Amino acid sequence: MIKLEDIIIKQWNEESYKSFVEYLISIQDVKYKEFHSSLVLNSQYEIIGIRLPIMRDIAKKIAKGNIEEFLTYAKEKYYEEVMIQGLVISHIKNEELFYKYFKKHIVKIDNWALCDSFCSAIKIVRKYEEKYFNEAIKMSLNKSEFISRVGLVMLLNHFINQNNLETIFDTLNKIQSDKFYINMAEAWLVCEIYIKFPKEAKDFIKKNNLNKFAQNKAISKIHDSYRVTKEEKELLNKFKK
Repeated sequence: MIKLEDIIIKQWNEESYKSFVEYLISIQDVKYKEFHSSLVLNSQYEIIGIRLPIMRDIAKKIAKGNIEEFLTYAKEKYYEEVMIQGLVISHIKNEELFYKYFKKHIVKIDNWALCDSFCSAIKIVRKYEEKYFNEAIKMSLNKSEFISRVGLVMLLNHFINQNNLETIFDTLNKIQSDKFYINMAEAWLVCEIYIKFPKEAKDFIKKNNLNKFAQNKAISKIHDSYRVTKEEKELLNKFKK
């Protein structure tokens, strides 16, 4: 059986990357593939069936070696390949190098799972808040469903603070989209803001340009939170569209 350690201690090239993909296939969990395939729909990538914690561990090991060399030979046939690439990129400590691969990677994202796992992993963006907050705002307004979602999920993971609220609310009001994964991310963002800044979020919920689905889904998500009181949840029902 192929071992990951036997692959990553070598230099990355076409042959070693091919062995890496063979290793991924060798650790396939068929039942998990069936389950995850039912959640990740309409992706261009074929799913092997590997759980996220395992892929995180693989990415961590790869990141201890030559990251640029790995990314040079990386391919995008399988969902797991793209996921691991994103997780490896999240380990890059040089901001200039990170930004280079960040921009290359986001265009490969075509489903919510690749988006959300990548966005939560890239904690380096917090060290360069002004740059990446502006990037996230710009992406949120993109017409592409998953570029926009990347921006919104970056905001909710890394940039919810008092100074950014006005700009975030203004951005949410500017988004005019009926694309499902954009609307879901809008709702999720509003919910996360409500948990941290209930007064400001409540004022936004009372008056905004969100479409009916995003507004009502935001209220629904707040209802699901154990960090919000029953009385607050009942009050928010008044603002359903």
